[in-house]
Amino acid sequence: MKKKIVERYERSENNEIIINISAHKIEDLYDDFDKKSHFLKKDLNRHLVEYIIDSVSEIDGESFLIEFSLEEKSTDEAISRVRNSVKNFFLYIKELKLKKMKEMIRTSIILLFTGLVIAGMSVLMNENEWAKASILGGVIAEGLTVAAWVSLWEALATFLIKWMPYRKKIRLYQKISESKVIFSFVNESAV
Repeated sequence: MKKKIVERYERSENNEIIINISAHKIEDLYDDFDKKSHFLKKDLNRHLVEYIIDSVSEIDGESFLIEFSLEEKSTDEAISRVRNSVKNFFLYIKELKLKKMKEMIRTSIILLFTGLVIAGMSVLMNENEWAKASILGGVIAEGLTVAAWVSLWEALATFLIKWMPYRKKIRLYQKISESKVIFSFVNESAV
């Protein structure tokens, strides 16, 4: 299946997959909501970002470059800004994902220690004569046991499963930020 997907893309002279993005002019690569913002402060178009992410995810591990095919010729300064925008934007969203992953792991560690403390309390309650003789004590002891397992399960699930998609996205965004970005204009060669 991957081979069929990869065959849909053109390749460069260096056998890199070309992720081609066509637009009329450079301004089309940026969001419209901040039209009055200075060119350097504009965000990349949301659909453009999604397309790049989907394309790089689709080719999974293949070397690639991003080519912007524009109808209007642009200045070297504008081209340089777009290259910096791509790099900085994907580094920014990588940092956001990294921050979320760290928060998730921090919460998981808290849940782990909380679960261990509650499990210890549960063991003590289950060994207490009052808890064995009293209905209320038995309910509290069982409640502590259930709470401990829930807390420990959530911590374990995070360590084993939930952090992996974050790690994968972080690597993807880093790879995109480091990608080669070239430009071509109608009836002209790549820059």
